[in-house]
Amino acid sequence: MSTGAELLREHGLRVTKPRLAVLDILAEGGHLEVEDIARRARTRLDSVSTQAIYDVLGALSRAGLARRLEPAGSPARYEARAGDNHHHIVCRGCGEIADVDCAVGERPCLIPNGTHGFELDEAEVTFWGLCPACQSRRAADAA
Repeated sequence: MSTGAELLREHGLRVTKPRLAVLDILAEGGHLEVEDIARRARTRLDSVSTQAIYDVLGALSRAGLARRLEPAGSPARYEARAGDNHHHIVCRGCGEIADVDCAVGERPCLIPNGTHGFELDEAEVTFWGLCPACQSRRAADAA
């Protein structure tokens, strides 16, 4: 497995402390908001601005090292799992997000009725529902 520095170099990016910190944070897992990433980065670096974190996330996303997702009504989130065309389930109650593997297994895993001349390379699907914790709360509230 490549180190953060090797990954950055392999994708044509300069190795910087903020980029390494953000890669490490994303590698810890989850679907993280920019403010959460910035807060975690500040514990690892002397100082880093929120704008610098946005810049790092933009560079990592363009290079295919991070994926940006923006569920309706929610701020953008970022994750390390990029390039495999997986989908997401979002809880309507608490906003928790979970990964769902591609429905067919190859990109794009869904084919629309018409492509309008586009060459398709990815499909993005968001499933919505209630996570187990919110289902339990709803059942308790109803009782």
